[in-house]
Amino acid sequence: MTLNASHPLLDGRTADSPLITAYRGGKPERRPVWFMRQAGRSLPEYREARKGIAMLDACLTPDLAAEITLQPVRRHDVDAGIFFSDIVIPLKLAGVDVDIVPGVGPVLGAPVRTAADVARLPKLTEEALEPVREAVKLTVAELGKKPLIGFAGAPFTLAAYMVEGRPSRDHLGPRTMMHADPQTWNALAAWAADASGMFMRAQLEAGASAAQLFDSWAGSLGLADYRRHVAPASARALDHVRGLGAPLVHFGTGTSELLVAMRDVGVDVIGVDYRLPLDEANRRLGGTTPLQGNIDPALLAAPWEVLEAHVREVIAAGAAAPGHVLNLGHGVPPEADPDVLTRVVKLIHSVEP
Repeated sequence: MTLNASHPLLDGRTADSPLITAYRGGKPERRPVWFMRQAGRSLPEYREARKGIAMLDACLTPDLAAEITLQPVRRHDVDAGIFFSDIVIPLKLAGVDVDIVPGVGPVLGAPVRTAADVARLPKLTEEALEPVREAVKLTVAELGKKPLIGFAGAPFTLAAYMVEGRPSRDHLGPRTMMHADPQTWNALAAWAADASGMFMRAQLEAGASAAQLFDSWAGSLGLADYRRHVAPASARALDHVRGLGAPLVHFGTGTSELLVAMRDVGVDVIGVDYRLPLDEANRRLGGTTPLQGNIDPALLAAPWEVLEAHVREVIAAGAAAPGHVLNLGHGVPPEADPDVLTRVVKLIHSVEP
């Protein structure tokens, strides 16, 4: 399993970029930064492009998805694009009845709670992923030497949505299932792992230079449950892309106690949320793993001198890690001022690596 010789990682476009250099533990020519949810509601041009178009429709319209991915790169001069899509797109493309309800989030037509429910799940096909590949190709053609980051939702987070049928605060359904009916849980997690892995692989093969696995809800788990009931499925998802040679990032919110286990599923970089200082994350990981993060998004609305001091603290805390990519410790809030984000990027780029 290898990338095509014309892939940006192999043809000289992105292999030496600041982002990929830092992801691989090297010293980049400038400090790399990008923002989770940088392509989204904080940008007026995004709101204009999305006007009257449903979220999943926007994700599956290749030229629109490409344009939305490129918007924050043009505006902020960030060091990478993050592919505009949604973690439930692989479910949608497989034929699962799912939609994004404004103000709610992903909602399934019927939850998946029994062995029979899992057995009825349709399989994702390579053909169904063609709109994803097309959008990635369009984006990469415009990005030039800046890398595109692909992504997918981790199996636990996908399965949590499927069991609950909608967003949940405590994720009791999946946490109960993994103990009460481990066979059904394992079958569902395996289905989600393959959907997630195929989604990531389609993006990487089409031109993305790295990929990030988002485990949005893993913070609801204790370490023992994560290792036993979740890590094997995350490793299975990553098996789909492990041999491609692209850097792989793993991020979850509220996962400070899981960082070592999250690395050990087989990734190169760990994303750290805003709750844990990067020097402590580096210590827990043994000083061997490049880090990504972890500016507190709440401080984007603070006075500039407060935000600037915080950004400099994050840079200093990440200095001991073998590589550091600046990011937020969560996604860009919808109400964030785009000009503040641009100013943060300029500040980060002004600090010698």
